[in-house]
Amino acid sequence: MSNINIKRAVENIRTGTTIYTPVLELTVNGIDAVRKSKETGGLVKIVVLRSGQSTLDESLTEVTGFRVEDDGVGFNEEERRSFDTLYSDLKEGQGGKGFGRFTCLKYFENLRVESVFHDDGNLRGRKFRMGHQTDIIVDEALGPTDADATGSRVTIDGIKVVAFPDKKVTTIAKVIFEKLLPFFVDESFDCPRVIVTDGETTVSLNDYLARDDKKLVEISPFNSAFEFVDGELGSIFFRVRVFKVFSPRTPKSKVALVAHRREVTETTLQTYIPEFAEEFYEPGESEGEKVGKNYIVKAYVFSEYLDENVLVERAGFRFSKDADMLFPASQTDIEKAAAQIAKEAVGNEIAARRERKLERISEYVDSDAPWHKQLSKRLDFEKLSMNPSSMDIELYLQEAKHRLEVDARNKTGEILSSEESDDISALVQDVVENISSTGRNDLIHYVSLRKCVLDIFQKSLGKGDDGKFSSEAQVHSVIMPRFKDSDELEFSDHNLWLLDERLNFARYVASDKLMDGVGSDRTDISVFDKRVAFRGDNEPTNPITIFEFKKPKRHDFADRSSKDDPVQQIIRYVNEIRDGKHDLPDGREILVSDHTPFYGYVVCDFSKKVKDWLEREKNFTPMPDGLGYFQWFDRINLYMEVLSWTKVLRDAQMRNRVFFHKLGI
Repeated sequence: MSNINIKRAVENIRTGTTIYTPVLELTVNGIDAVRKSKETGGLVKIVVLRSGQSTLDESLTEVTGFRVEDDGVGFNEEERRSFDTLYSDLKEGQGGKGFGRFTCLKYFENLRVESVFHDDGNLRGRKFRMGHQTDIIVDEALGPTDADATGSRVTIDGIKVVAFPDKKVTTIAKVIFEKLLPFFVDESFDCPRVIVTDGETTVSLNDYLARDDKKLVEISPFNSAFEFVDGELGSIFFRVRVFKVFSPRTPKSKVALVAHRREVTETTLQTYIPEFAEEFYEPGESEGEKVGKNYIVKAYVFSEYLDENVLVERAGFRFSKDADMLFPASQTDIEKAAAQIAKEAVGNEIAARRERKLERISEYVDSDAPWHKQLSKRLDFEKLSMNPSSMDIELYLQEAKHRLEVDARNKTGEILSSEESDDISALVQDVVENISSTGRNDLIHYVSLRKCVLDIFQKSLGKGDDGKFSSEAQVHSVIMPRFKDSDELEFSDHNLWLLDERLNFARYVASDKLMDGVGSDRTDISVFDKRVAFRGDNEPTNPITIFEFKKPKRHDFADRSSKDDPVQQIIRYVNEIRDGKHDLPDGREILVSDHTPFYGYVVCDFSKKVKDWLEREKNFTPMPDGLGYFQWFDRINLYMEVLSWTKVLRDAQMRNRVFFHKLGI
């Protein structure tokens, strides 16, 4: 009598098993039993058991269990002892682990056995069920039988899950066939006939390979083997067989690792080669009409290494999924090598998909991200998804750019810390190439963004769809977001270069922000700059620049009664700052002296009225191009210019034109 904790043994089964695992175990046991009884022929019948409850729409009822019947050797004393022994070694030569029956109780409440076997030249019958406590065999009955041949019927029922995932016999048969395919395609093994039936529909698994409209066709790559070399074990060989699976149950091509003719693990091929993400299509012709079939690719990997390292539950292997220091090859290593063989087997289809992907990437780079052009030439995009979106491509390129930058920094560290001078030249050249490439990409990106900003800026100065000109606030926001300062914004979040390139390097900028809280004055843009020679923060000798914007085509500020006189506004701001009436938003004092330089800029559109106002009332001097005016206010150390929006736009375009030309944008 056995005495083990069956409940604990079942609970400890790895999650790599599925509800199909018990059916596969019983089917393989049936095949083994048949081969022990006869060298060729034989039958294994998988009967699908259903609930007796009919459905309103007369569709198939739920699957509740299975009965696997065979005409094999039966449960003689040797087979019975093996069933009653945990980790029995009776089928060790066929890869048996002596544990498969326990997976039945993981997914089904009951396992019952009815068998006929030879006993001293006579046929006898044996019945029992598998226990749930400490005895593996319970309720055993042994006696004479009316049967005229040996065989077994093993039933599992009382499903523990909500429902079996499939109902159709054809679907169930196809799943079992794919999992046990090595039994059917092994030239050295004569597989018995295996059928799946529910009494209404019957499918022969052997016929999947025999009939004219084959559901599975083997394709032979140029090289179907690979090896890993281990210092102790020497060469470890693997063989791959690749099949087209037509009318697939799922649209994902897969690679399966096989041990003792049984599929153990299954991984999608797109994990390693993105172009396997979708089904393939094989065109055809029937009775003069164009027809075709969808198919996936399934690669099966065979090796003694897999046979020797499979776990008892057949849910995985002793080696790990990824890099394993204790074993010469991990699951990922093996699958990756097999994926390359599968890729070769359908090379034309994969090449066409890859070409379409590269065209999509090239189109994105050319039209939307020219700054990545040089970087894209250095990448193979092997791991990028088959049908990448613009976001996918951009993220892939950004990650590659980051890797190059990290590599350049690491190599720079090596150069600086190295005491050997022999290899430094090569390292330096490599680092410079990486820095040049990533720097060039950043520059192209930045210049391209400037082109976009100029286009938006130009549009903001014209009439909208409603026939009206943009408000001052809209134009202002193109140059710099309102109610913000440089403590809140990144360098790239403003476009002060539209006004003056030097403003990109200002120490502190405030845009339409209250100088001293609610109720105080605020300038459109105030710039607290520093001279290159001094490198000081908030020093009295550093210049302060103030901008005032007026809406395009607006000229009422030139009226004598206007309170929006921009020239007077700037003068007032300068005097208030000089008098110490304002602090920076964080409370810091604005340090000024009698010699602090101030620059004032008014940006507006020029009408005759505005020009007359500037020349006759404000005493401004026109610039040679007629698009601006200037004046020096010596008593307050203020230099002021009044510029037209047209001049700001033209000057910015002119400064950047040569870069746009070089990029062809």
